[in-house]
Amino acid sequence: MSAETVNVAIIGAGLMGREIAAALQRWPALIDHPVRPRLTAVCDINAGALEWFREIDTVTTLVTDYHDLLADDSIDVIYVAVRHDLHEAIYTDVIRAGKSLLAEKPFGINESAAAEIMAAVSAHPESFVRCSSEMPFFPGAQWAINYVRSGALGTIVEARNSFLHASDVDPNKPIGWKRQNQFCGEAGVMNDLGLHTWHVPLRLGWAPDRVYAVLQNIITERPGPGGALVPADTWDNAVLHSWATHDGVRFPLTTETKRIDPGQKNTWVFEAIGLEGGVRFSTKNPKRVEVFAVVDVPGIGKEQVWQELDAGSQSVWPTVTGPNFEFGFSDSILQMWAVYLAERAGVLGGRFGAATPTEAAFTHTVYRAAAQSHATGAAIAVEAPAP
Repeated sequence: MSAETVNVAIIGAGLMGREIAAALQRWPALIDHPVRPRLTAVCDINAGALEWFREIDTVTTLVTDYHDLLADDSIDVIYVAVRHDLHEAIYTDVIRAGKSLLAEKPFGINESAAAEIMAAVSAHPESFVRCSSEMPFFPGAQWAINYVRSGALGTIVEARNSFLHASDVDPNKPIGWKRQNQFCGEAGVMNDLGLHTWHVPLRLGWAPDRVYAVLQNIITERPGPGGALVPADTWDNAVLHSWATHDGVRFPLTTETKRIDPGQKNTWVFEAIGLEGGVRFSTKNPKRVEVFAVVDVPGIGKEQVWQELDAGSQSVWPTVTGPNFEFGFSDSILQMWAVYLAERAGVLGGRFGAATPTEAAFTHTVYRAAAQSHATGAAIAVEAPAP
C-alpha cells in the first residue's frame, strides 16, 4: 500500500520548529506508516531564522507572513510554535483556513483564548487539531500508562506527574518572553510546561475535582534589553495538589512544573502507587521503569519489592531501531507526529494519541483554579471537563 503524501508547513522557526523539521526527515525509521509527510514551507517574522531550513531540499517556501501559508492550497498540515499571546489569532486563522493544526501548548494564553480556539475547532471539523505533548511517547512512559490501565495498582494510593528543569536558575539570565505575563500569560510556568504534566493524567481519566496550588515567583527581576533590571512577573514554579478519581476511589494527584529545580534538564516523571502494585518512570533514566509488587522471595517469604526493568526503544508506532537500543527526545517528537498523522488519517486504532483540544483547553480551567487557590490559600473546586 502506498503512503499518502501530506505537505507540512511550520510557523515559528525557532528551537521547536527546527526540532520538528529534523524529526520529519527521519520518517523512514517508522515501519509501515500510512502517511508520508513532506516539509514544504516555513514562516517566521525573523527572516534570518529561515536560513537554517534552506538545507532541507523539500522546503520550497520561506516567508515572513503566515497568511501566505494559509493561502497555499498545497499545504495540508501546519505546526505552530509561537508566543502564547499569538496563539488565539494564529490558531483560529489556521483552523478557519481549513488546514489541519498541530499546535504548541498551552493552546491560548488564557481560558478565554482557549475558548475561542475551541469554537473555531467546533465550527471547522475539516481541520484536524491536536496539541503538542511528546514526553508520554517515551517507551517507559508508555509502559507506565499500560501498567495503570491493566488494573495492576489495585486500590490507588497516590500519583504524581512532574516536568522539571533548571533553565532559569541563573538570576543574570536576560529577560525572555516566557518570563513576562503579557506574552506568556498569568499562569506562567503552568502555561509553559503544564500540559506535560496533564496529558497522561487526563488520558487516564484523572481530571481533578479540587486543586490546592503552591506557586512561586522566585526571581522577580531580570536584565532587560539594555541591561537594567526589569520585572520578571510570571510564576517560576507551580506545584498543584489535586483530588482525582481512579476506579471510583478518590486519591491525591500531584503535578509539578518547575523552571527552577537545580540540576534538572527537562526531567519528566510519572509515578502511580496502589495497594497491590505501583509504577515509576523518569526521563532522567530513560531506559528504566520501576514496578512495585509483593513477591514470594525463595528462602525469605513474601516481601514488598521495587523491581527495575529496561524499556528499550519501541514506543507507540514501531520503528526500524533495534528493540534493545535507547530512546531519546527526538524519537518522542517522531512518535508524536506518527500518531498525529495516523489519527488524522483515521488509522490510529487504539494506540495512545496526541493531546486533544479538549484536554489542552481544560488545563486552563485547572490553572485558573490554581491561581484562585494561591490567592486565597484554599482548595478550589474544578468544573468537570467538557465531554
